[in-house]
Amino acid sequence: MADDGFGDEAWLGIDLGTQSVRVLLVTRDGTVLGSGAAPLAGRRDGVRHEQDPARWWDGLCAASRAALRGQSRVRVGGLAVCGTSGTVLLTDGAGRPMSPALMYDDGRATAEAARARMAGLKVQDTWALPKALWLTGAYGPGRITHQPDLIVSLLTGRLPPADSSHALKTGYDLERDAWPSMLPRLGLPDTAIPDVVRPGTLLGEVSATAADATGIPAGTPVVAGMTDGCAAQIASAALRPGSWNSVLGTTLVLKGASPTPVRDPTGVVYNHRAPDGSWLPGGASSVGAGVLTAAFAGADPAAMDERAAAYEPSGAIAYPLVSPGERFPFLAPDAAALVLGEPESDADLWAALLQGVGFTERLCLDYLHHLGAPLDGPLTFTGGAARSPYWSQLRADILGRPARVPQQTEPALGMAALAVYGAGAEQQLAAAAEGMVRIGTTVHPRPDRTARFAEPYARLVDELTARGWLPPPVAAHAHARLDGDTADS
Repeated sequence: MADDGFGDEAWLGIDLGTQSVRVLLVTRDGTVLGSGAAPLAGRRDGVRHEQDPARWWDGLCAASRAALRGQSRVRVGGLAVCGTSGTVLLTDGAGRPMSPALMYDDGRATAEAARARMAGLKVQDTWALPKALWLTGAYGPGRITHQPDLIVSLLTGRLPPADSSHALKTGYDLERDAWPSMLPRLGLPDTAIPDVVRPGTLLGEVSATAADATGIPAGTPVVAGMTDGCAAQIASAALRPGSWNSVLGTTLVLKGASPTPVRDPTGVVYNHRAPDGSWLPGGASSVGAGVLTAAFAGADPAAMDERAAAYEPSGAIAYPLVSPGERFPFLAPDAAALVLGEPESDADLWAALLQGVGFTERLCLDYLHHLGAPLDGPLTFTGGAARSPYWSQLRADILGRPARVPQQTEPALGMAALAVYGAGAEQQLAAAAEGMVRIGTTVHPRPDRTARFAEPYARLVDELTARGWLPPPVAAHAHARLDGDTADS
């Protein structure tokens, strides 16, 4: 065979996160050949959270060049892009931004959300549909554009259809594969509503202009991506029925796999559609590691973890919301961060925050069990917090069940696996993911620690109920499960 000038074949995963753009260059067996990152900054003002969409492209150009540096002999088989779920902006007919991007947790569109719910749509205040209505009122008619849509348009030279994963929070009906008919009556004309395709669909190829800017070879196939939570799920290989992935980064996201949708009358749990047509139920909480940055700016997390180990359980009980309002495991727009009791030291407060995230994670799983979701498969930890051995062990102890921790925990890896599937190099997404994902360790719960955390968990459940945030039937189910074995359910 003639030498075509290339060595390994690899795949690019691009993750547009809250704080950075991340790019990974990965082979089919999970070997990371290159990585790059570029910071992103946003503007927060009360419930408002914006980013400048132009910075996403700048970040991608820097991060992709870093990931591809020294890899001229590698053939890039394809790429896919994920973004933060619910982040939306308006673009004109040429794909140019007309507005800032309203981020996933921007809460300004409460009136628009109420109007959408009055029309019969199950949307939350921070979902993309209410924000698109707000933007249309503020900036005039434009095309609804999600984070990856804009990046793909710059990569390929044309504005693509949206993928159904990012379109979910814009109101797209995944079971009917159609937009709701009432969107024009809500104020979104047909010209504002993009076409939609399944994740894994081929959208085009990297143009020569984009290749010059990013270093990604011209002609590289560009595949429709999924949200960052789904990307992290793929990166955990949690795609078989009953498997779950818990993504702990700035906030907490749980994603699972099910042969049928998980029905939730409150809309707190929603279902993404996998490329193969199966279902990926889950939800996104507003608690997470972002609270540590806010409370302990500049702290050394490893040193604080070591000190926090002396407080199991903490003298205080926290519900560590990163921003106002909660969206999973219950819907409470008025919820606020709370700390019950007085921590005796910074280390005790750090412990309370770590444990509070773990308690919320347990309540999320209790709520999923309450809804009848399958939970009998493996649990995997991904996200930035999975790099903390102490926190991973603590979470397993609180949950009372083992958890796998992959060597590589980034959503960008999931997009690389989706690119393998979308470009036709693998017939099943689960198989592509399992080929790439390498499990680094499995964390097993310590029964004595699990027992220690039962009482503070129950107290937090009671406090959330007393404040009117957690529905009493869900609280009763959580209490009942304290007396059972949660290891496989």
